[in-house]
Amino acid sequence: MKKVFALALVVTLASCKNKLQHKVYSREETVAESKKVNDYLDSKFDEAVARNPETASSMGLKTGYDSWSDRSDENSDKEFAIQKAIVDSLISKFNLDALDNQTKLSFRMLEEDIKRSEEGRKWRHYGYEITQMGGVHNDLPSFLINIHRVDSLSDAQAYLSRLKKVDMVFEQTLDNLKKSEAKGVVPPHFTFHYVTDDLKNFIATLDKKESSNVLLADFSSKVNALKIEKAEKAKLIAEANEVLKTTVKSSYQKLLDYWIALEPKAKVKGSNGVWNLPDGDKFYASQLHYHTTTDMTPEEVYQTGLKEVARIQDEIRVIMKQVKFKSDSLQEFFDFVRGDQQFKYSNDAKGKEKLLADANNYIDSMRVKLPELFATLPKASLVVKKVEEFREKSAGGAFYEDPAEDGSRPGRYYVNTYNMADEPKYQMEALTYHEAIPGHHMQIAIAQELTEVPKFRRHEFFTSYVEGWALYAEQLGKDVGKYQDPYSDFGRLSMEIFRAARLVVDAGIHTKHWTREQAIDYFLKNTANAKGDIEHEIERYFLWPGQAIGYKIGMLKILSLRKHAKKELGDKFDIRQFHDVVLRNGAVSLSTLEELVNEWIERVKKG
Repeated sequence: MKKVFALALVVTLASCKNKLQHKVYSREETVAESKKVNDYLDSKFDEAVARNPETASSMGLKTGYDSWSDRSDENSDKEFAIQKAIVDSLISKFNLDALDNQTKLSFRMLEEDIKRSEEGRKWRHYGYEITQMGGVHNDLPSFLINIHRVDSLSDAQAYLSRLKKVDMVFEQTLDNLKKSEAKGVVPPHFTFHYVTDDLKNFIATLDKKESSNVLLADFSSKVNALKIEKAEKAKLIAEANEVLKTTVKSSYQKLLDYWIALEPKAKVKGSNGVWNLPDGDKFYASQLHYHTTTDMTPEEVYQTGLKEVARIQDEIRVIMKQVKFKSDSLQEFFDFVRGDQQFKYSNDAKGKEKLLADANNYIDSMRVKLPELFATLPKASLVVKKVEEFREKSAGGAFYEDPAEDGSRPGRYYVNTYNMADEPKYQMEALTYHEAIPGHHMQIAIAQELTEVPKFRRHEFFTSYVEGWALYAEQLGKDVGKYQDPYSDFGRLSMEIFRAARLVVDAGIHTKHWTREQAIDYFLKNTANAKGDIEHEIERYFLWPGQAIGYKIGMLKILSLRKHAKKELGDKFDIRQFHDVVLRNGAVSLSTLEELVNEWIERVKKG
């Protein structure tokens, strides 16, 4: 009897406790507690931005406008401790059970960010700090030219201050490079000549006249636009010229000297996959998880890629019949589109102008279709720009840069006109939908303009979500009647198969020990891209393991969720509402996106 009574008492107490844990809160209580949490999160976000001058400037703020962000391990440790303390404070100071669904989601995302940071810290200095894809040698000039506005004398002085502090940034970068080297992490040999050329060329311009010195030209142009005395303008420009020839030049020279000394340690032949690194297999698995937000194994990625490549090739064969191609050989068709002049822009000023004009025309024609697909449209403006000469040789074919939140800077869709042979006409339509609208600009600008979520969620980034959306956006054009030219539709498929082939090649490089030549050969046989374009892309996969996989995995997930929603909702399915669910929560992991879509499906069912 005593045991029965004790058991009954335990059950009763557990039941009471369970009821207490599931207390129903009034709407007023939920609104009040959610506001407290969101206000707290926004204050912490503002503090983080204030500690990171480059982030502040990118957002259109002028906090720490005369400084650079701290790239040291010590600062990284400090920021991680602050991140953990924020989550701990939320648990101890607030009633998390009383929060509304959006605020609960914010808390879960913070926890997710902590886990990602913890995982990333295990692999500190495994990433390549300097490559032709990026690094302070290119990022700092680009930042000053494109981000640092000069609206006043104090802004010009802040620009000068940043020039004077370039040496601090380069010292931290060199320190990080040496820590990577000590771990046995040295970039692949093929990247060295790109970076060496970039450094040498930039150093050479610092002693030249304003027209060749991109930073002096930029600073002079911005200063000359100010309404200040001519003598003051001349003084500022002279000081900038002196700093560029001394501090900046010395910093670049030190990096070049180290880079040249490091080159003999790079592996020259064979594969440069991360399997070569200490615990490289574990590092690659972590990168797959980071970029896909799934638990897919390398073999699952590889097999998914093979399946998608085969499927898309079948769709390309349909296009071949449409255009009455003379043969049923994919290889012959790929050779045809690679070499026929009708698909190329001329490699001169006229051809470059035509490329930029085409990009703008595709944007304009898509704008009128957006209301069919979206209930929410971005307010931020968008411009098409040519990649600047100082970085066009090593930059990718096209990319997007975020707008400033305050509207002072539009979203920028950059197109690289350095080698026009790598920018075929038939891909221009899909490329524009990917980078501009309804792709990156649509997703990123809408996220930045959200008002119902805390600030940090407006700037979250998950590769599989962000790039998956942009790849999905290429297909959205097809949904609203774009790609009327069969070759342009082939361009869409050629870009999709390129992303599918990445799954095969990325996993092949990093787990199957593929060489650069094997990877290039696979792309030449299975895609239509020009060899030069393929070589640049293959090098990217070696330098950024797992990143390129996120595109296709994210797209497949969004398409799967859309198909599921249409099946569940039938006539109640609304593509505009579906896209609102996908876009109006900011960037999220794929598992979270699935939960959000399923919750929306249930709400619609209930009416």
